[in-house]
Amino acid sequence: MDAPLDCLHEDEWLLVIVKPSGLLAVPGRGADKADCLSARAQVRWPDALVVHRLDEATSGLMLLARSPAVQRALGRAFERREIDKRYVAVVGGQLKATDDWQTIDAPLAADWPNRPRQQVDAALGKPAQTRWRVLGVENGHTRVELQPLTGRTHQLRVHLASIGHPILGDRLYAPASLQAAAPRLLLHASELRLSHPGSGVSLHLRSAAPF
Repeated sequence: MDAPLDCLHEDEWLLVIVKPSGLLAVPGRGADKADCLSARAQVRWPDALVVHRLDEATSGLMLLARSPAVQRALGRAFERREIDKRYVAVVGGQLKATDDWQTIDAPLAADWPNRPRQQVDAALGKPAQTRWRVLGVENGHTRVELQPLTGRTHQLRVHLASIGHPILGDRLYAPASLQAAAPRLLLHASELRLSHPGSGVSLHLRSAAPF
């Protein structure tokens, strides 16, 4: 029996649900990939519509709309960077702690021969920016807070690997030693800030990282 969905916010406009690591956000190809957060949500809320996605290996907050009109409105808010997303990750090695946020600005494109991998590609990549800051050092590795300013595929994972600090447990972008250092990808969508599409009231949802 699957565990019940952890819904942090529910109203007639939208839902905020905590996706567990290892669960697809939307159905994949084939019957074996039909189980996903959107399908589980629609069992309880038949009108639930996905607004954005998280990687299968990533856990944390996902926003769902309860009508096509709200889905479009929230999608536009994401495009305009009016929705603030924050993540927590544990990366390999020690990043230097500073008081200020640091920014990784590196364009990303598909690594076609090695799909689904993505790569930094200065010539063909789409613009991608990630802000990060150190939260602490743990057993020789670094816990960081992340703020993606763009929403490219695998952006946080590729950006951190590109500066020499892949996320622990990352089966695509970390070396074998860091893959083995955690039983799952240590990346969690921990905060969402947005204006409610109905009332305009500011919503701030938090979910503590389970690692």
